[in-house]
Amino acid sequence: MIRGTGPGIRSRNRVCGVEEIKARRRQQERALRKARKEKQLVSKRLPRGLQGDGEEMEIRETSVTQEEVLQLYQRIQHGSDDRLAALRSLHQVLQLKEAQQMFVRFENSIRVLIGLFTSNLASVQLKAAQCLLELSHSDDPSISLVCLPATPYLLTYLSGQSAKFTELCLYILGNLAAENEAVRNQLLLQGVIQALAICLQSPHGAVVEAAAYSLSQMLQAKEAGEKIIPAVLEANLTPHLIRLLDLDSEFGMQTAVECAWCLHYIVSSGVNCECMISQNLIRQAVILLIALGKAIESGITTDGVELLIYPVARCLGNLIVSNGPARSKVQPHASDVLRALSTFTSRFLQSRPFVTRECLWLLNNLTAGDEQFCSAIFHLNLVPVFLQLIPFSGGINTLACVSFANQSGISALEAIQYNSNEEIRVRANYLMDRYFTHKAPRCLEMGKFLNLSISFPFWLILDF
Repeated sequence: MIRGTGPGIRSRNRVCGVEEIKARRRQQERALRKARKEKQLVSKRLPRGLQGDGEEMEIRETSVTQEEVLQLYQRIQHGSDDRLAALRSLHQVLQLKEAQQMFVRFENSIRVLIGLFTSNLASVQLKAAQCLLELSHSDDPSISLVCLPATPYLLTYLSGQSAKFTELCLYILGNLAAENEAVRNQLLLQGVIQALAICLQSPHGAVVEAAAYSLSQMLQAKEAGEKIIPAVLEANLTPHLIRLLDLDSEFGMQTAVECAWCLHYIVSSGVNCECMISQNLIRQAVILLIALGKAIESGITTDGVELLIYPVARCLGNLIVSNGPARSKVQPHASDVLRALSTFTSRFLQSRPFVTRECLWLLNNLTAGDEQFCSAIFHLNLVPVFLQLIPFSGGINTLACVSFANQSGISALEAIQYNSNEEIRVRANYLMDRYFTHKAPRCLEMGKFLNLSISFPFWLILDF
């Protein structure tokens, strides 16, 4: 089943109430959004490091009056000698939501700010850009519309000589595109996809990361499958994204994270998955997952690695069910992939359970009707690793049971009841009595249902 898009499941296949499924899905979505927001992925970006002039950024936490904001606006508007100082103060004030709303209500305020943004004085231009960044970071969708006149200039400056200024413009564009379809439509007409394609080939890692971030904001849109993803494929951006799924890349893991989320949104849309397969996304995803598994086992990974595992596993799982022969591209690496998945499920079971669920879902797609993967699980003695997951709730037990159904799991449990290891023996007996004695048909039926190659927008979250 392709996860992330598609029609709902039929009522005859449901094993619990629709509202319960939706409620649990929303709960997991909240957990995922929180995890990603902490790493500045789904939320708009406000990179404090892009100060440009070595100044320390004072984070304002106090309130501001309309008169104070008006005075700053008048100082930047009338070309006084202290315009740069006024811009610095305005930059700090615009961290406050109420100040943002006050500023954009002043007549011609955005036009004046854009005029300074296009100034031939680099210091003034940079500080005006930082003011635009603060406005673009607002959670008020109306402010992104007010900033719409800045988009042609932002796109123009993407081809400038300063990598830091280009990076700043990319974050502004990504923030503006995040919540407003009108902004995205205008950006498409203005050639944003072609501009991002050029930025993704930049020799500067920070520019590439910012370009992938900006693209990911476009790709999350509800109209992406109809308007944006076809343009991305036509512009041939995906080979650049796939190439950057590499831990050894000179651009580092954060760039790989941004590119992985872009690819996740593209593949989940179901638009031309064959194209992605032909561009070796499966091979690159497999190599990356194996490398991440080995890195975690060696204890050399950095914080946030789960935000790379999740979209890569989702891409691979969706590609496997979208294309029959796709699984054969993973089979030569079956043992290494399974080791990596077992490492991920154990490592993130408590801290990031959504990663464990995603890896189990990928495991289900790999083992469904595939003797090679099922045999490899037994050969690598990974059954005990997955046995420990069945008592957990939150959907993990369901997916673990489906994995056993794929592998004739009840027979496996019966055999494990005679294992020489007493602890494994006791656990197998408990699981057989607790979960399978009366509910084996249900697990087997769920296995048949969940392995259908259908579009499925909700996670089926069931606790036995």
